[in-house]
Amino acid sequence: MKRVVSVSLGSPRRNQDLELEVSGSRLMVQRVGAGGNLEYMAQILKDLDGKVDALGLGGINLTLRAGRRRYLLRDGVRLAAQVRATPLVDGSGFKDTVERDLVLYLQEKLGWPRRGQVVLMVSALDRYGLAEALELAGCRLIIGDALFALGLPAPFYSLALFRAAAYATLPFLCRLPIGFLYPLGEKQEQVRPRFERFYRRAEIIAGDFHFIRYHLPSDLSGKDIITSTITAGDVQELKKRGVRWLVTPGPSFSGRSFGSNVLEAICVALLDQPGVTDPELYPALLYRIGWEPRIEKLN
Repeated sequence: MKRVVSVSLGSPRRNQDLELEVSGSRLMVQRVGAGGNLEYMAQILKDLDGKVDALGLGGINLTLRAGRRRYLLRDGVRLAAQVRATPLVDGSGFKDTVERDLVLYLQEKLGWPRRGQVVLMVSALDRYGLAEALELAGCRLIIGDALFALGLPAPFYSLALFRAAAYATLPFLCRLPIGFLYPLGEKQEQVRPRFERFYRRAEIIAGDFHFIRYHLPSDLSGKDIITSTITAGDVQELKKRGVRWLVTPGPSFSGRSFGSNVLEAICVALLDQPGVTDPELYPALLYRIGWEPRIEKLN
């Protein structure tokens, strides 16, 4: 049996062990939350190194991407240094291939995203491929990195302007502790409504679910959400708020959709090519094993 473990800075309340049958092979997928404790997370990664088939890094990235440039995230690099033998991925490869292609898939299946639709992209740095695909589809972006990561009411409305700002600020921002940029541990369980006018303007809300949820307003009637890392409880929360369509890049397992780091780690384990991580192989692999995006009508 292959074993994949996602080690996350998030809350241990979202932990889960799931055994799957994939193309005749058994696969154990586990999620272990470190509750925002970097030292504890580093120790877990070190203990698992060489004992599992692939590791996912959750709640933190190794890099942030703006245009063609990638910037190493200091805390992510420190965590990755604990792993020497097991393939370690943070979901970036999955986001730049499978999630990027999700836009065309949705246009064929549902007829959206459409030209002119307003999309609140909560973090383009985290999902630059998805943001590019949405802009290419003619959507009008509200780029929320400054809102959701820094708490500043300063959205960007084009990727060109956002890239220029990112090039100037990321060398500094990537050196900050991850807790300054992203909700960790128990904060992921909190909802503190803010920036409601940007949620209200958007027809589609896209990106990391913990960013989306942290400032979630009470009314999301008619909105469509593209995200991942979502539990059955999260789905009910979105349904109660009036969300129309919920889309995730991977399938639902008992109401849960894995995060991108988990899905990429699964791809790496199933491809079983030691020393090779090629994200361009992921879409074909998912097609071969019959895994499709989750498209769920909530209201």
